[in-house]
Amino acid sequence: MMNRNKNFGRNLLTFAVVIAAYAILQPMVLAGSVSATLKGMLVPICAYVAMALSLNLTVGVLGELSLGHAGFMSVGAFAGATTAIALQQAVASAPLRLAIALAVAAVFAALVGFLIGIPVLRLNGDYLAIVTLAFGEIIKSIFNNLYLGLDDRGFHVSLLEDRTGLAEEGRMIIAGPMGIGNIPKIASFTGGFILILLCLAVIFNLVNSRQGRAVMAIRDNRIAAESVGIPVTKYKMMAFVISAAMAGAAGALFSLNYSTVVANKFDFNTSILILVFVVFGGLGNMLGSVIAAAALTILPEALRSFSNYRMLIYAIVLILVMLATNNPTLKMLIGRTIPKRKGAAESA
Repeated sequence: MMNRNKNFGRNLLTFAVVIAAYAILQPMVLAGSVSATLKGMLVPICAYVAMALSLNLTVGVLGELSLGHAGFMSVGAFAGATTAIALQQAVASAPLRLAIALAVAAVFAALVGFLIGIPVLRLNGDYLAIVTLAFGEIIKSIFNNLYLGLDDRGFHVSLLEDRTGLAEEGRMIIAGPMGIGNIPKIASFTGGFILILLCLAVIFNLVNSRQGRAVMAIRDNRIAAESVGIPVTKYKMMAFVISAAMAGAAGALFSLNYSTVVANKFDFNTSILILVFVVFGGLGNMLGSVIAAAALTILPEALRSFSNYRMLIYAIVLILVMLATNNPTLKMLIGRTIPKRKGAAESA
């Protein structure tokens, strides 16, 4: 019971921090008191926070290391942008188009996650990490060689070169390595805020459910979980697909904030960046992922005045913070403080 109350309090705190951040920033944006740089970063920050939450579900809750999460983000980015373009004439409301695009992106990414999960989730540890990395590069290569056009006869698809044969009034949506251009910029800070709340709600409901406890049992000891009759592959697939769906929605939000998106944006470096957010915030710690993704997205821009040295300073800050949080003396001080809080709560 005490552990359940502790989890409820932590979950409530996470929601409170996200809502407070939105309640502070949104009026400032409407009043024009936020710099253009920060205003332009709000939607990418929301996308990266959703990505960090989705990867933390795989790494922190499921306990499997995925290095190809940017592949699911790219599936969502291209599916979401294509949906928004295709519905440009049929759906006039930008928020409704955004919602539909995010939903379609989540479905496509979940489908890809399911197909990838069939062979991948039979592996563990380093093997799974390497295979997910390979699948991420495969997805990037496919989009780099994909041509998708739309005219009055419907969609036309070809690979390697443009053989779509579009009519004169048709539009090329995905142009191979050139990606998608002239994307309607319908992503909003409010849409990103809602997406983060949905991701948190899904993760917390999963973790606190019977299925979530089964997933964490598999993470802690796969052999013991199998011995008590837990279907390991089923629950691993469930968590992996949900994680992929959230990453796809985040990719759609990200792409609909820019006029152009290319497959090379979602490469290995992006997967590592998201993994840094998760590790920096703490495995299984969703509040930490929210704070880390926001802080580490803003930090490079805040250091832009240092010109060529900004990424060096960024790396040094990461190293120093990780060393500080893993310092035995600091952990001992925190350990001394926490029991006092517990004792005070029990006496109350």
